[in-house]
Amino acid sequence: MANPSTLHRFQIDFSDIDRGVYKAFDLRLAKHPSESHAYLLTRLMAYLLNDREYLEFPPGGLSDPDSPGISAVTPNGEILLWVEIGNPSARKLHKASKAARHVKVYTYKDTGPFLQEIRENKVHRAETIEIFSIDVKFLDQVAAHIERGNKWGILHQDGSLTVSIGSWSESTEMMKHTV
Repeated sequence: MANPSTLHRFQIDFSDIDRGVYKAFDLRLAKHPSESHAYLLTRLMAYLLNDREYLEFPPGGLSDPDSPGISAVTPNGEILLWVEIGNPSARKLHKASKAARHVKVYTYKDTGPFLQEIRENKVHRAETIEIFSIDVKFLDQVAAHIERGNKWGILHQDGSLTVSIGSWSESTEMMKHTV
């Protein structure tokens, strides 16, 4: 029998100075047994950084490899935003950039081979895909504080992320990459 997913609750006071967004979130994220904490936290950060109308995680969770990690789809089916987590294949990004107005990737992995794959393949509108990386060491430090119920403060300003959990806090720079 496969291990069940672990449900984590994140109550987050989020301040995105760059976008002028100040919002309290109460999210529940299921961590699949095969999912790393770095992946879970990258999903969480991507969701917060792209908060907008219609934004949602896929209904099937991680079980559908063809669906986006996060998306914003209007009621009439227009895909406003397609967000991928990790290093998706060039084939998947090609599909995403043909289907969605905007495509973003948030990764914690080495971007060198990933960017090379995109450059070597004919990815539709590759130059418009926004790619951000978050330091995996930062994510590992934050992961050490994950519990089933989490009350955090997260600040985004000038490409920097700061996570505050009680009296503990950690910061990192998010890197933006171009194809």
